[in-house]
This record gives sequence, structure tokens and C-alpha cells, in this order.
Amino acid sequence: MRLQCEVEVLSRLLPTCGLRGRGRAARALLSLGRPPGAAGAGIYLMVCTARDRGGARYKVQQNVERLFTRFVEEGKATVRLREPAVDLCLSKANVINLKTFLSAVRLAHQGNDSSVLPLSPLVPAKNADVEKPKTKMIITSRRDYPLTKSFPFSLEHLQTSYCKLARIDSRVLSLRRLRKLDLSHNHIKQLPATLGDLAFLQELDLHDNHLEAFSGALCSSGLQKSLQLLDLSQNQIQALPLEFCQLRGLVQLRLDDNALLRLPCRIGQLSRLRFLSAARNKLPFLPWDFRNLSLENLDLFGNPFEQPNPLVPNIQLKIPLTLLECAARATVNHRIPYGCHLLPSHLCKDLEVAKTCRCGSACLSSFIQITVTMNLHHVAHTVVLVDNMGGTDAPVLCYFCSLHCYSQFLDRHLQSHG
Repeated sequence: MRLQCEVEVLSRLLPTCGLRGRGRAARALLSLGRPPGAAGAGIYLMVCTARDRGGARYKVQQNVERLFTRFVEEGKATVRLREPAVDLCLSKANVINLKTFLSAVRLAHQGNDSSVLPLSPLVPAKNADVEKPKTKMIITSRRDYPLTKSFPFSLEHLQTSYCKLARIDSRVLSLRRLRKLDLSHNHIKQLPATLGDLAFLQELDLHDNHLEAFSGALCSSGLQKSLQLLDLSQNQIQALPLEFCQLRGLVQLRLDDNALLRLPCRIGQLSRLRFLSAARNKLPFLPWDFRNLSLENLDLFGNPFEQPNPLVPNIQLKIPLTLLECAARATVNHRIPYGCHLLPSHLCKDLEVAKTCRCGSACLSSFIQITVTMNLHHVAHTVVLVDNMGGTDAPVLCYFCSLHCYSQFLDRHLQSHG
């Protein structure tokens, strides 16, 4: 019986001598069995570490004073021995393996029939058994990329840049502990849906690839809660999906040097977003929901923003309102629950992107649209200049649900501009 974990050996006699016995836990391999060539000998517990691969042996039969298992569900336990007077503090163990190992230790202590115990030979540990699991790997050239060897399953940070990858390796998608994945400077054109299965992924860097889209399925995956940094700069993306704003955990978003024609209409739902850069794209204006952001840093330099003109509206009003428009407005205004089990999926998507009038009322396909000027300091503490003229203003879409709302706005606008 063997168990890989971290072990700290504490002597209970040191405090009586006025010494402190707290040390550091070390990666170890625990084995339960008999010494080689000693068939009739008792059962021993052997602890092997990187410093002592030969291992230290402790007698088990009638020598275990107590097993502390209060935190066994966290992979922690303590084995208290009588002779010598030490505590073996176990941590970072697989919970199932730990429970099995402790049960075997308990049976060995009680002197049960050893034939039913899963004993292992007490031999020196291999380096791989006691080395600390590798959590970080950086590969910056194609010749260093592993073709036959698998990636360590313990990886939390993986960078594979300048490797000319055309797709994401399936071996990477099986690294469930990944927190940071850097695939920048490659030739990736498409992202697999299984990328969303990396439930602990916090940072995803796809800078300088050949991406033309970011999948809506990824936005609806486990990345919704975990992803905090997303770098899609220097790609060929023209638009982001409607579902993009479901990535509510995003703190930093980089979209520079793409071909974006618009930002997601519900971008204001990214309440945790603090750093946004979308420089050198093709944005003519910003969505109305942009006003709801609260940023620390914003960079929209080099976009061909159009000149706002509230006096030239885009009128899409349908009078009288259609039954669909009336029902949609009522559903959104009164916050009536809906879903694909009640409505066709295309209607659900239309309701999710319903526009909001300045009066607070919703409108679906019957509206008046204009662009107005907004100073970007209203949504960001630090703003990179929008153009070479030193401006920090940008055009924002504005909607009205009726002629009445638009005429009220027009009156105030004309009065303020004298």
C-alpha cells in the first residue's frame, strides 16, 4: 500500500527540551509493508523523501497511539506513534487514497491477518515518486514542443508560444488544473468547445493568432465564473457573440488590433471589468450599455469613430406597434420570466438584446436611433486618447421607444446648445 502526499514529521519530545519542532512539509512516498527478506517481521510504515529516498521506517503493530482524521476530506490526517514519539502530519493527499491508506494502518496496528492487507515492498523510492509536482511549463519554440511525451497533469501554468500551432493540442485540454494558459504567437484559427471544460482557468492569452471568431459556447461554459483575463489582441475577429457578456468574471479584456465593427450590446453586464483595450479596430460607435461600465483603464485609440449628430435620427418606428413588439416590451419592462421551454429560441435571443430607451422602457424592432457624444472619463479613471488630437470623447448609440421620448430629448439638446 502506497500513498503520495506531503509529510511533516514532528517530535513530541522537543517542546520538553525548550525546542520548537515545527518544520516544513516535504513531498513524500509512504509505504506500508515488511522489510525485504523478512517474511515474519512486523509491518512497518516507511516515509521516503527527496532527501532520504532510502526512507525512515516506523513500526506500526501496537504502535499507533491515535489517528487524527477530522480534516481527511481535505486530504489531511495525522498518525501519532508511541515509539518514537512523533506525529506524521499528512497533507495534499488524494482523499480516496488517504482513506484507504489510513484504514490499512489501523488494521496493521490492531494486528489483523496481514494476508488481507494490501502491503507493498519497502524499497527506496524513485525520483518521480518524491519530486514536487511540476506546476509551470514554458515553451517558446517549436523544437521544444513535446510531440511524444505528455504534459504533466499537475500543470497550473502553461505557455506554448511561437510554436506555429494551428490548433489547440488535445493533451492541453486534459490539464484540468490549469489556471493560466498562454497560446500567443501561433497560427490558431478556431477554438474547441472543450476549452470550456478547464473549470479553473483564470487567464487565457490568445494574442497574435489567426482567430476569426470567439465561440458563444465558450461563453456559456465553466469559463463564465473562472476567467478573469482574456487577451484576443492581434487576431481577425470582426464581432463577438451575444453570449460574450456571460463571462461575468472578466477583469481584464484585450481586443486591440482586430477588425471589430461593434462591441457586444450588453457589455455593461461585465460588472467586474476594470481594464479594457480595443485600440486599432473598426468601431464607428459604442453600444449604449457601455455607460454602465466602471473601468480603471480604457484604450480605444485608433478607431474610425463617426461624428455624432442627434439631429439626423435613424427612424425604425412601426406605428401602430406590432403585437410582437408590444408583447416583447411588456415582457422586458415587467421582468416576466421566459426561456426556451416557453418561447422559440430566436425570440429569446431577441429579448436578450432588447434596446433600452432613455425613459427606461424597452424596445425591440421599433425605435429611433441616434449617436450622442460621451466623455470616456465617465466610465474610466484613466483614458488613452481616442485620437491624435487629444480627444477623450466617443460616440455612443442612443435609442428612443417613441416620438414623444425623442422630441423631449431634442428639446433639451437644442436648449443646451443655445
